[in-house]
Amino acid sequence: SYTNLHSPHSMNGIDPSAQIHATAIIEKGAKIAKDVIIGPYCHVGGQVTLHAGVHLISHVSLAGDISIGERTIIYPFASLGHPPQDLKYKGEPSQTLIGHDVTIREYVTIQRGTKGDKMLTQVGNHCLLMVGAHVAHDCIVGDHVILANNATLGGHVQVGQYVIIGGLSAIQQFVRIGDHAIIGGMSGVEKDVIPFAMVMGERAYLHGLNLVGLKRRGFSSETIHQLMTVYQELFEDKTHVPLSERVTQAEKDFHNNPTVIDLLKFIQNDSKRPLCLPKP
Repeated sequence: SYTNLHSPHSMNGIDPSAQIHATAIIEKGAKIAKDVIIGPYCHVGGQVTLHAGVHLISHVSLAGDISIGERTIIYPFASLGHPPQDLKYKGEPSQTLIGHDVTIREYVTIQRGTKGDKMLTQVGNHCLLMVGAHVAHDCIVGDHVILANNATLGGHVQVGQYVIIGGLSAIQQFVRIGDHAIIGGMSGVEKDVIPFAMVMGERAYLHGLNLVGLKRRGFSSETIHQLMTVYQELFEDKTHVPLSERVTQAEKDFHNNPTVIDLLKFIQNDSKRPLCLPKP
């Protein structure tokens, strides 16, 4: 059953400090922490958990088993935790987790996981999802990620930390995007993107390292120089040595650099997609 809350807010699970507009609909069972603000015409399902300081501005729809972290702000017409656009989904009780200090702008969609993967869709902390961004079922998005306007993640995509995905870009299902990578606007990404990379193009290709991002994140000049050296050895080699052998040699040459080793491990990890490579 539904309960349309008016003052006072005495329903179990709702902190008395929460401010809930009279037009908002809160299903029984929802957990609403202190200092939450729920604006006009929002709909909060019975399995929703809103942590302290969450602000739903207006017309926000939250469904399913979804938890939203502290101080996250959600703008009008966002739809979070609803069933995925996956014909294999049969109503399994999957989850959606959204971190703290996230900004979710108008018309963003984030959809719950499925039994075909982790039963979980997750967005990390301090992320910004701009107007119309879409996070499909079973995606795992790291901390400090920016999805620009209308950026789209297909199902099962993994996005590392401090990634920027440009406007109108589309990431195909099962693609992995490494930490600190940047995806140019209007790119179609069909393959895995290594950490620290810059990719772009209608069918995206590797276009070097995200040097501006590395400098902004405080990486040392020595580390950046070593990453550039490794990039050249791996992706600009003209000797036709197999990539696996180049990776093995790089592991020996840079075994004392954990940043380089993280890059090499990403390349070696199992994946359903090949690596995004430089344009021929």
